[in-house]
Amino acid sequence: MKVAFATTDGTLVDEHFGRAGRFAIYEFTKDGFKLLGMRVFAEEGRDLTVENTKGKGAPHDAAVNEKIEKLADCSVVYCTNIGGPSAARLVKKGAMPVKAAEGAVISELVEGLMATIRNSPPPWLRKLVA
Repeated sequence: MKVAFATTDGTLVDEHFGRAGRFAIYEFTKDGFKLLGMRVFAEEGRDLTVENTKGKGAPHDAAVNEKIEKLADCSVVYCTNIGGPSAARLVKKGAMPVKAAEGAVISELVEGLMATIRNSPPPWLRKLVA
């Protein structure tokens, strides 16, 4: 299963889903995990395409949908916050949005998720890494 982390620096979860210019993508199996790389939506910092179209209806929806499509292969998406409509769209694509504390360390979240996978995954997670 692939997991995405909204980040500006590849180290911390420090961005809202829509504003996130980058997502660190990890792959998890029952035996371990590895960093696959970054999905870049904006070279520097925030995703201005999403941010600048907020409140503008169709252009904003299109920008958010494009981001969701590019993350559609991820089963879990960590971010500091996410709006209800974006969360619903992610869930519809089969991804579970997870809110993380601002500045949460990605490596600690990865280790914690791996420990959950190995020890006592909830049924939805067990099914994803089977």
